[in-house]
Amino acid sequence: MRRHPLLAPPAVNSGDSPRTVALPAGFAPEGIAIAGIHAYVGSRATGSVYRADLVTGAGELIHTGPGTPTAGLCVDDRGRAFLSGNTGGDIRVISVRTGALLASYRIAGFPNDVVLTRAAAWFTDSFSATLHRLPIAADGTLGPSVTALPLTGVTITAGTVNLNGICATPDGRALLVVQSNTGLLLRVDPATGAATRVPLGGASLVHGDGLLLDGHTLHVVRNRADVVEVFRLNRGGTTAAPVTTITDPRFATPTAAALSGRRLYVVNARLSTPVTADVPYAVVALP
Repeated sequence: MRRHPLLAPPAVNSGDSPRTVALPAGFAPEGIAIAGIHAYVGSRATGSVYRADLVTGAGELIHTGPGTPTAGLCVDDRGRAFLSGNTGGDIRVISVRTGALLASYRIAGFPNDVVLTRAAAWFTDSFSATLHRLPIAADGTLGPSVTALPLTGVTITAGTVNLNGICATPDGRALLVVQSNTGLLLRVDPATGAATRVPLGGASLVHGDGLLLDGHTLHVVRNRADVVEVFRLNRGGTTAAPVTTITDPRFATPTAAALSGRRLYVVNARLSTPVTADVPYAVVALP
């Protein structure tokens, strides 16, 4: 199982792009994906998707949501964005070129974040020990339905967010999931659903949200801690050695991150701020 490639470069040159990308007031962002020079950000308020030019900072709404959240999102090399619907229980696939809805699925669960692999889109479920799998054929054809993979080795606490961010291991053979309420990083066998704890060298990932894998480097966004933790993984993702903790005075409850060139783009979700039409939101860039 390999990570699915995003749309081709060019990556953004850090000398050309703004350090802060403004989003529409009241947008309430959560997830982010970058393809080429564009960032795609989902709204947890409406489910809409905003496309921002990382060179100029300009942007536009490309998809109007159904009124339920868009939490995590990923973009594939066919120009499709896979959106997890959170409390709405929906999974949508849209065109990032036109914003058109290409497919939608309804599941019994709380799909929070998503990662693309060679053969599937995988979604976490924050309220149960479950991953949801949308099959993707070699020619890009989407499966007719989403199936549930029950997990073993995971303890779920009712009434709070459990499983959250997700990515593949460096070798692509398994999945990594952060459990926000316990601070654990779990390695999941996608064939069996068996989940095992990944040692973190004494670190805790309480409030862990989005996961971003770059080679053997794992970035973990911790929303209410206002930091991004960085780890070095072994090939199989069975160990994680702490490298550094990224802080920035501009962080405001960050939830997700994406890379372009030599910049890390972090979404400021401002989760503790009530969503109103005049609240400003932004994505901040760090070297």
